[in-house]
Amino acid sequence: MKREEFSDICPYDDSEFQEKIAGLVKEPGFEHAVKYVMPDVDYQEFAKGLMTINSQEAFQINVMLPFLQMLVKKTTSGISASSFENIDNTQSYTFITNHRDIVLDASFLNMCLVENNFPTCEVAIGSNLLIFDWIKDLVKINKSFIVKRNLPMLQALKAAKQLSAYIYFAVNEKKQSVWIAQREGRAKDSNDRTQESLIKMMGLEGPGNLLENLLAKKLAPISISYEFDPNDYLKAREFLLRKNNPDFQKSERDDLFSMETGIMQFKGRVHFGAGKCINSQLEGLKDVEDRNEVIRRVCAIIDKSIHLGYKIYPINYVAYDELCGGQRFRTCYSDEELNAVNKYLDHQLSKIPDVTDEDYAYMRNMMLEMYANPLRNKLVAEGAE
Repeated sequence: MKREEFSDICPYDDSEFQEKIAGLVKEPGFEHAVKYVMPDVDYQEFAKGLMTINSQEAFQINVMLPFLQMLVKKTTSGISASSFENIDNTQSYTFITNHRDIVLDASFLNMCLVENNFPTCEVAIGSNLLIFDWIKDLVKINKSFIVKRNLPMLQALKAAKQLSAYIYFAVNEKKQSVWIAQREGRAKDSNDRTQESLIKMMGLEGPGNLLENLLAKKLAPISISYEFDPNDYLKAREFLLRKNNPDFQKSERDDLFSMETGIMQFKGRVHFGAGKCINSQLEGLKDVEDRNEVIRRVCAIIDKSIHLGYKIYPINYVAYDELCGGQRFRTCYSDEELNAVNKYLDHQLSKIPDVTDEDYAYMRNMMLEMYANPLRNKLVAEGAE
């Protein structure tokens, strides 16, 4: 395999870096985005500094890392990580995670990797998010590769094979870890499940059959837990709109607002829990002859690892008890925390204007579902439910 086979989807290499940066700093859209997330920035000085950078690694260390550290300070109560001893920093993996934030899941993961003495990973990003050429250039200089979306069937199969081959190439020939979410789009109710289509794609290309191709990609699940989801009220509103109109479709503007909200609004505590590479469990599937059964079992293995790795916060316990109408986890949160959760939910829902009492109750219930589901899934994974 050669990099040229993947030139339309793979990250830019360092030989292209300065040309792409020079074009990027001239883009009004990029300037607007920089000023939005860094209101006090002197853009001309910022652009001049960017022009001195000549590699992906230098860009990530000198530009992205300070930016992310600023975001962590302004929009979280801190990021923690656990169990990174489960993975080997001399190996390359396909990190597969649940999906909470469009932009920050992979960015915060890369921070955790650096802090645990791992190299940063390349990041899968859907082509549907690359609504401007400058966004495509920005993500490709920041170690992202493109997942082509919304294609006709034959083109979709060709794109899936190319993506599968690229992930194999990155992990095994470039010795570069990659990140991909367990599903296309976020699980709006936080009931995280691996899409079978993702595992089918992973199994398309590599050294042999489906299982051999999966083994070669070294899948390593990682669990992401946000205490608060800044988009929770937007997701609740979307549930309501779909209930009232099953054909409802979000606009491009809706997606952009979700991205901005996820980046800039408060997330509370954020935790990354690393699971073990699942290859030893995949080895146990060698005698399963039914291909579809193999795919189902692989999804179940990934899901269980992710569910076991969740960090559970007071809001998760409160949501579970309120939905179940019981006191099962009453010792896991104080009266003060209970009041704070209810105040938070009311505050988020107050951002949605002109709703009836019935609609308000429905959306509040959907928000409780979002916060209860990680706890429910962890209990099932632990055999406690």
